Amino acid sequence: MNIRPSAAIRQNYNDIADMCRKTAEPIFLTKNGEGDLVVMDIETYNRREKMLKLREELLAVEEDRVRGSKGYSVDEVAAMMRSAIKEAAGHGTAE
Repeated sequence: MNIRPSAAIRQNYNDIADMCRKTAEPIFLTKNGEGDLVVMDIETYNRREKMLKLREELLAVEEDRVRGSKGYSVDEVAAMMRSAIKEAAGHGTAE
């Protein structure tokens, strides 16, 4: 875990930015010895946001399953995908 005083961001922005990119980890900034901000590079932020969104979606699906919502077998999903591909291929050609 990288912890730096908040003054470090003003004094060493490029070093902090490089460290964020190299480690792909957030840097925690303190103010008066207390946690204040978290800084991370945009790629790390986007990756974490995508992961959180995926986890939320998986949790929602699992909650639906636990409540008894109908699911699909592998064979049913494969058939639906084949049907969608055939439909897309049919609409994508000029006849």
